[in-house]
Parts: sequence; structure tokens; C-alpha cells
Amino acid sequence: MTTNPPAATPVSAAGHAAARRSLEGLALGDAFGERWFPLFREPRQAVNEIRARRTPPEPLWHWTDDTALALALTRSLDERGHVDQDHLALCYALAFDADQARGYGHGMHLLLPRLLDAPADWRTLAPRLFDGGSLGNGAAMRVAPLGARFHEDLDRVAGQAALSAEVTHAHPDGIAGAVAVAVAAALSARGELTLDAVAERTPEGPVRDGVRRAARTSFSTEPWRAADLLGNGQRIRADDTVPFALWSAARHRDDLEAALWATAAGLGDVDTTCAITGGVVGAATGTAGAPQEWLRRREPLG
Repeated sequence: MTTNPPAATPVSAAGHAAARRSLEGLALGDAFGERWFPLFREPRQAVNEIRARRTPPEPLWHWTDDTALALALTRSLDERGHVDQDHLALCYALAFDADQARGYGHGMHLLLPRLLDAPADWRTLAPRLFDGGSLGNGAAMRVAPLGARFHEDLDRVAGQAALSAEVTHAHPDGIAGAVAVAVAAALSARGELTLDAVAERTPEGPVRDGVRRAARTSFSTEPWRAADLLGNGQRIRADDTVPFALWSAARHRDDLEAALWATAAGLGDVDTTCAITGGVVGAATGTAGAPQEWLRRREPLG
């Protein structure tokens, strides 16, 4: 288990701006993706609505735990300047305590309440989740703004992403998912996003293998087919979620709206895949090109 690093070089204004763009894109993707869940009992209808690009009709698009924890991570980084794992554990616990109905997974319902009074206990509790720690997509879904923040130093991005993941996702695959997404967001902010470059900095294992498969999947492939090949998050595992979300981001790295429609077409855990895609693409584009109707409907970040 790694330890908290000393304070590092302050983040530049460009890093803060990229992080905010990424956070806004992540929240929009999360809220947009969440809109499709009521239709998943009728997958054909959902596919038809998505292919026709019919904007979901709800007047207010709430975001989920993906955004709640991304906000908590941002708060901790703003206050500490780097990943202080005990402080981050407390921020995650406070976010959970503030609104437990955001769609948190079973593991977080077990872990986060226990960190509210004893945040340092993540060191013993997180590795016990699911017999070796969680390998889910939770650490990946929240981490894009971290990658954007530190985008000027890719080694720092990978190290900080791993530290942020360990607090809740001790399994190497859960950590690798976070590293892959953070690196992708950093490369996006730099205007250098490619899947091969992401794979090079992702730890060995199923996530890296999946990103390499994504790199070999032509962008001419229909998104639903790419999701069949790469996974769409239905299994809630990092290796089943991150490759397709990053494929969508790389396919539409300059167009947030197109990236989110493509990601939604993969169905599955669509709020999480869209949050990842939105955070990565948003690191470069922000939400300036997104439909104003979407931005008006999305729940404010506060």
C-alpha cells in the first residue's frame, strides 16, 4: 500500500482550468447518461431514441455518485494540493453522508459510512471489500478531473490517480482503471489523446489489455458493436467499462456531444461510461459545444 506523498509543485492556472472543464464534462455526461436508465427495460426503444438523438425530456437532469465523488476528489485536491489519502477518505465519506441516494454501489455503502469517524481505516477496510479489494469502475468514473489538473506531468498523473483509487478500490484492476482514465484526461488536455498512449501508461492487466483492444478497434465501428467487443460497464468492472468509454472519447475527442451520444449507444452502465467519456473529452473542450438545453437541465455543481 502506498503512502501519502509530500506536497508537490503547485498546479498551474492551466491545470486548474483543465480540471474545471473536465469536471463540467464529467457531470454533464453523468447526468445525460442517467436519463437512459428508465428505458433500459425496453432496450429497443432506448436504442431507437439514442440513434435518433432525441434529447431526454426530463426538465432536471440529476447527476449520480460519479459526480458526487468527483466533487469530493476536487475538494480534497483544492484543500491539500495533492492526494492526501486520509483527507480524501473523509471527503468521500462526507459526500456519501450528505446524500446516500446518488446511486452508490454496494461496496461504498459498506465502506464509506465507516470512514466518516475514522478516515484512516480505509487502509484495512478497502482491501477487504470483495475478497481483495474492489475491481469496480468507481475509481475510474471520478478521476478525470485529477488527470486534467496535473496534465503537465504524466508521471504525476499516474501516481496521483493510483493514490486516489486505493482509498476505495484496492484491487489492482480498480487502480489500473483510474490510472487509464486519468492519463486519458491528461492527454486530452494536452491535445495528445491516443489509446496507444493511454495503454503505455496503464499498469499491466485486464484494463491495459482492454485499452489495447480498443486501440485496434476501428473508429468506423458502430458504437453498439464496439461496446459488444470491449464491454459497456454492465459487469461494473473497470476492465469492462474503461476501454469502451475511452474508445468513445478518442473517437470524438473534439466533440463532447457526439462523444456522449456514441457512448450512450453502448447501453450498459451508461451514466458511468458517459461520465468517463465526458470527463476525458471535457478536459479539452469543456462544455462550450454542448447543447444549451442540456446545460440548462443539468443539475448545478454548486
